Amino acid sequence: MAKGVRGQRNFSSSSSAWTIILMLMLAFSLSLLLFMALRPSSSSASIALAHGALVSLRLPAISVSQHATRSNVDKESPKKPWVEVISWEPRAFIYHSFLSKEECEYLISLGKPHMVKSAVIDSKTGKSKDSRVRTSSGTFLRRGQDKIIRAIEKRISDFTFIPEEHGEGLQILHYEVGQKYEPHYDYFLDQFNARNGGQRIATVLMYLSDVEAGGETVFPKANMNNSLSLNQNGLSECGKTGLAVKPRLGDALLFWSMKPDATLDSKSLHGGCAVISGNKWSATKWFHVNEIEL
Repeated sequence: MAKGVRGQRNFSSSSSAWTIILMLMLAFSLSLLLFMALRPSSSSASIALAHGALVSLRLPAISVSQHATRSNVDKESPKKPWVEVISWEPRAFIYHSFLSKEECEYLISLGKPHMVKSAVIDSKTGKSKDSRVRTSSGTFLRRGQDKIIRAIEKRISDFTFIPEEHGEGLQILHYEVGQKYEPHYDYFLDQFNARNGGQRIATVLMYLSDVEAGGETVFPKANMNNSLSLNQNGLSECGKTGLAVKPRLGDALLFWSMKPDATLDSKSLHGGCAVISGNKWSATKWFHVNEIEL
């Protein structure tokens, strides 16, 4: 009988010990969560996942968020940089307020005196040619052309995690009313253009002006089930044909032409909708798999 009582006491003592351990672990977890919540937010960011969980990231003075709708966009300060995940197929992100108004005006001033009709790449010869599918005008800037360009290019590389040496020079583009760029791929379909730097891997498209109507960047093949629902109000008919991004002064759109397994992403097909009202100015940076020799 005494032996049975002793066994019960040992069992009770063991249970109490486990209870104490579990309580300590719970207290530690709560303390850790409280510590993370109260950390300074200037160098931290969080991604809100679809199921409501938050993933903290360390980023240089920007916040990262993934939205089911853009209901919170208007609440954000237009001058506060933040990154929005808009699609996983293709992988696409908007870095809001990436450029300042002054930087946008500076890029336009550099390009304006040298604009010529835009061309497309001939998939058979690899050379540039005129085409009705692209009716804008444009010009290229030299990589690292001046102090301001170097600062912008470094910021782009910090955003994409791709070395500056893998990037082409910035291309400044201007679309007037009625001008457009039909859906196309940024990756090469020929071997000629891939000789220097290899295949194109990603594109950063920076909007240098607002557009009154039209001018959206549209992804017709985007997997809408795996994409985030952007605000469709005010889109042109062209913009309604897929996942569309409205031009907004200072914003930068990053999308990948290749998947993480290094295969070409057919869902990266994209086009520039015709401008209906106003003018559209933009700057494009294309990145390659390897370093580009200048």
